[in-house]
Amino acid sequence: MTPDNLQAAAVDAYIASKLLPVDRALEAALAANAAAGLPPIDVSAAQGRMLELLARMIGARRILEVGTLGGYSTICLLRALPKDGCLISLELEPLHAAVAVRNLDNAGAGGRAQVRVGAAIETLEAMIAAGEGDFDMVFIDADKPGNVAYLRASMALCRPGAMIIVDNVVREGAILDADSDDPRVIGTRALFDEIALQPRLAATAIQTVGAKHWDGFMLIHVGAA
Repeated sequence: MTPDNLQAAAVDAYIASKLLPVDRALEAALAANAAAGLPPIDVSAAQGRMLELLARMIGARRILEVGTLGGYSTICLLRALPKDGCLISLELEPLHAAVAVRNLDNAGAGGRAQVRVGAAIETLEAMIAAGEGDFDMVFIDADKPGNVAYLRASMALCRPGAMIIVDNVVREGAILDADSDDPRVIGTRALFDEIALQPRLAATAIQTVGAKHWDGFMLIHVGAA
């Protein structure tokens, strides 16, 4: 039984108050996103810190992000990188990308991040063709019908031992509905099925509750080809 949304959000606020310092850059990014009319679908503060810590724990130097939105998670991931690290983030919507670039610049992180605009799968295919590989970490948080294609492309761009993280893989429990006609649920269920077919991948999914309600992250380890 999951807690109600108000209780879960209150626990998130408690976690942030105890473990996360006041972060003006991230607060400013959320304000800029709202002012530009971007949907409020960023990861929560606690989830953003989790992404940062996971990147630090694996010693990531090169990170790929599929789905930029306004750059909130991008800023979190960048903070884990060394000074000579690199992050490439892919965004379909030019408005979102422009807001993200401004947010990154305001956070003092713009010089180490590239935001590439266009359909993510086309950009990923171009990156594969250009040999832009050896990423240590990939964060996939884009359109859910594209999950399988993004996973396959990420595998081609990752080094052995890399981590792939996929957001929104529980969807308030809707992944249990095999008859769902929601393309987001269909795409997420297809992701689970695809991972089961890939011998290079070891994965689990963690359910989350909080300010973003009931959802979850997929954590994937990429083995050698």
